[in-house]
Amino acid sequence: MQRCLYRGECREGGVPESFFPSRLPQLNERMELLDVTRLSIFKGGKELFLYYECGGELHEPEKLLADNGELLQVWPGGEQPRWWVPMMDIFHYQQPVSREYWKRSQGERTPYGRVAVLKPEQVSSYVYYHYQYQEERPGDGDKYGIIGLHENLLFFYSELPATVEPVPYSGKLTTNLRPEHWGEVMEPHFIKWGDAQPDQEIWKKLTMVLNVAVPAGKKEE
Repeated sequence: MQRCLYRGECREGGVPESFFPSRLPQLNERMELLDVTRLSIFKGGKELFLYYECGGELHEPEKLLADNGELLQVWPGGEQPRWWVPMMDIFHYQQPVSREYWKRSQGERTPYGRVAVLKPEQVSSYVYYHYQYQEERPGDGDKYGIIGLHENLLFFYSELPATVEPVPYSGKLTTNLRPEHWGEVMEPHFIKWGDAQPDQEIWKKLTMVLNVAVPAGKKEE
């Protein structure tokens, strides 16, 4: 099981709320063919954020989503045109040890996305603290919570209601150095949003554009 996080940017005048649902039949076919589940797309201004899970081989978004160029800007740097750029997994509360273990067994969950911006000089510190937290206290939050990083932008994917349960594995660290006053230590890492709601100055909520738990007509295995 592989978890995938990507970032995209809409062309001027693009409307993802109508673009992606109109291609849902083809998306369902490709998801079933490629063994992809749990696909969600979120929007924040012109930015789009994509999350999905591959049951076996890793598949890039261009294999799943058709006609990307009609909606999205091309990202530079690839050998082939790419409309989605990968975000690095820098933190997760748990990791999927098997398909059966990763199955949502307590009812349906609603995907939830947020974004934040790091001060460039604080990126390494943020990653350091989060790796420490991840490996010292696995399972400390939502089982499906994960943070992706591209440049200095963070995308936090999670599901509601949260699933908090013990992990079937040990973390890679035996230390206990995670700061207890976590919020106070984290706050200086961020560039705050100037146009956000008072409770979203650091982590701004995204709008969900599309959510496909499993391909149409197929039950989660």
